[in-house]
Amino acid sequence: MAYVLGVDLGTSAVKVLLVDEQGTVAAEASRGYPLYHDEPGWSEQEPEDWVEKTVEAIAEAVRGIDPEQVKGISFSGQMHGLVLIDEAGAPLRRAILWNDTRTTAQCRKIETELTLETLHRITKNPALEGFTLPKLLWVQEHEPALFKQAAAFLLPKDYVRFRLNGELGMDYSDAAGTLLLDVANRKWSRKIADTFQLRASLFPPLLESHAEAGTLLPEMQDQTGLRGIPLFAGGADNACGALGTGILQEGSVLSSTGTSGVMLAFEEDGSKDFGGTVHYFNHAVPNAYYTMGVTLAAGHSLSWFKEQLAPDHSFEELLALAEKSPAGARGLLFTPYISGERTPHPDADIRGSFIGLHTSHTLGDMTRAVLEGITFSLNESLQLFREQGKQVHTIIASGGGAKSQLWLQIQADIFGAATGRLESEQGPGLGAAMIAAYGLGWTDSYKELSDRFTKAADLCEPDPDAAAVYARLFPIYQQVYQATAELSRALKPFRHAGSKQGAETTS
Repeated sequence: MAYVLGVDLGTSAVKVLLVDEQGTVAAEASRGYPLYHDEPGWSEQEPEDWVEKTVEAIAEAVRGIDPEQVKGISFSGQMHGLVLIDEAGAPLRRAILWNDTRTTAQCRKIETELTLETLHRITKNPALEGFTLPKLLWVQEHEPALFKQAAAFLLPKDYVRFRLNGELGMDYSDAAGTLLLDVANRKWSRKIADTFQLRASLFPPLLESHAEAGTLLPEMQDQTGLRGIPLFAGGADNACGALGTGILQEGSVLSSTGTSGVMLAFEEDGSKDFGGTVHYFNHAVPNAYYTMGVTLAAGHSLSWFKEQLAPDHSFEELLALAEKSPAGARGLLFTPYISGERTPHPDADIRGSFIGLHTSHTLGDMTRAVLEGITFSLNESLQLFREQGKQVHTIIASGGGAKSQLWLQIQADIFGAATGRLESEQGPGLGAAMIAAYGLGWTDSYKELSDRFTKAADLCEPDPDAAAVYARLFPIYQQVYQATAELSRALKPFRHAGSKQGAETTS
């Protein structure tokens, strides 16, 4: 039996899958690592924590397997995070993550000095705090001595791969999320680099996701128990999530609810222009693209709600209570802006709210409102796709939204489309394993790999009565942003009453 390893480097943990030639997950292992929030809006991690925990998880996943049977490794990773390394390859500082919001001033600088029209034409994306270019400019401005020492920048998974194989590189799907890539022409933008005085030497070589990117270093062979097998470049977590859920053709859309939420649609054409209203990235599939809308706090909104307002209830108990509440939660709306928002409102200052709360509302109503609010936010991205003429036939749900039959039905009702899940969901990790299998030549077709590795379960069709309720509520939900944006900004000085935040241990 031959196996590949799919490494998914997430925000809270790394997950490693051992997958055989039929797409069966033979073993898996996961390790968590800390997040650091030293200042309001900051979100950082230690790059070496990723390496240490990835090596541990690989060693566990392959325990008991003949090392000769493991043929290759590929990677999926959290997007946008900035890792700066010196000439010796050592990190110069903690990584600044995708959900760090310190770079608003740098975003405005990008829009002013480059212009929005030029930015959209080259990168097909807006200037948002989460992207890598604003982070580079923040370090350039606030830590100039450190910035001068930088030999290269990498994204999270690329740093881990570099430590495993000693070679620099970045695939197109992850590079598309830096705000430095000419997306349609698949090359680093000299125009953007020159505008912001970024040395060409900072930019790592660009690779296809399935390109072989070195082999496992001897010291890493000793630590993992593997041989000098090939490592493949891999892809951005959302591109790998699309692979791992079979989103490989027009008309199929992924609804993913992890910490953040994503609506992702496959695109064959790299020349479309959405004017920055949604993200437009290169896919891990050769010569393909995907459009994507993001809700910054999707699953995080539900976990926050549970931890802060219902700590004595399990998620299962909360969902059972929510099921007793009718569609529309008896006139209660929730906006999931607790960490700011991205699509369609690129606003780091907006904050969440319950609208319509009254004394007869129950915990079940509030839970249902949270589920509906997250889904309404995702639906705003879906609406943008449809406004551009995209036909949506089927939606595949992953993450928390796929684990609950109630939430799956809410998605079908709000999206107005058949919504289903996979029989066995492994998401980005499986997508990374598929990249390794493709790179090894197990097949010359990602579609064939998808048919072999993924199997869809039954679809939920929209319920006409509930769908009619949501069709009336959705325009009201859309008004809440404008009604609360100025209030959120006015409250900003009062949010943080002084104390610094430290490390947040994750698992």
